[in-house]
Amino acid sequence: MSDVAAIEKFVKQFQGLKSEIAKVIIGQDEVVTQILISIFSGGHSLLIGVPGLAKTLMVNTISQALGLDFKRIQFTPDLMPSDILGSEILDEDRQFKFIKGPIFSNIILADEINRTPPKTQAALLEAMQERAVTVAGHHYKLDLPYFVLATQNPIEQEGTYPLPEAQLDRFMFAINLEYPTYQEEVEVVKATTSNIKAEVKALFSAQQIIDFQQLIRKIPVADNVIEYAVSLVGKTRPNSDAAPDLVKTYLDWGAGPRASQNLVLAAKTHAAIQGKFSPDIEDIQAVAIGILRHRIIKNYKAEAEGITEEQLINSLF
Repeated sequence: MSDVAAIEKFVKQFQGLKSEIAKVIIGQDEVVTQILISIFSGGHSLLIGVPGLAKTLMVNTISQALGLDFKRIQFTPDLMPSDILGSEILDEDRQFKFIKGPIFSNIILADEINRTPPKTQAALLEAMQERAVTVAGHHYKLDLPYFVLATQNPIEQEGTYPLPEAQLDRFMFAINLEYPTYQEEVEVVKATTSNIKAEVKALFSAQQIIDFQQLIRKIPVADNVIEYAVSLVGKTRPNSDAAPDLVKTYLDWGAGPRASQNLVLAAKTHAAIQGKFSPDIEDIQAVAIGILRHRIIKNYKAEAEGITEEQLINSLF
């Protein structure tokens, strides 16, 4: 199959996937699209939203529609790295035997990831970056495709451990979930208080997802689009000559090179789902907020004046 035909097939399957997810998830169209863009780009996502916005249900539904194995890890203050990775035990023959932890799955839902101490958060780093884990000196490859979708509650600060910048940078997207509209909430209440349960069909296989990820990487990108992405990320760095006054006034730190890589990859996927064969500057701008919002660090002045990350990123366009 030619690459052109493969992209046309991808567009058709992507639309089917969105329809399948919409059987269960009402509204949140932009959120679902961003999660799927990160999955087909081979990235991870951090979902930020107050309780009750169906974050867990959304991840579960997406994994069902993609036909992937799904495991949920509830992060708590007493969770240990071995609870995630697995551990070695002595079997009846007095031989060490490795019992795999829940990290051995295709989609991991790291629920309330900021509720666990840094030592346990760090257990995810190797898995997210290398798609492998090391336990007791043994190296174990994880099954592909592999994604971590983490959730975080933005309002509770009591008993939480902020994610370190190194870990935040591993997430391709940070996605804010908003409250549903009045009409959407009416639909949600109707759907969830009756005895009718929507069945979600698996539309993909693991191999198909890997094939589409490889197809996305083959999409050509014009030099001016790559240069635009790199200059956009460069403008977020307050010590850069290219940084606008707003950035110099309100930011302490800007985004690193991984942001530029993610911008280009996500723009390729964004272009592909529109049926385009190469991304343009509009595709970079369409994914920029989700990719940059968790990679820029505001200063006290920005906090005091109520300046948001979104306002700062939009000013760069």
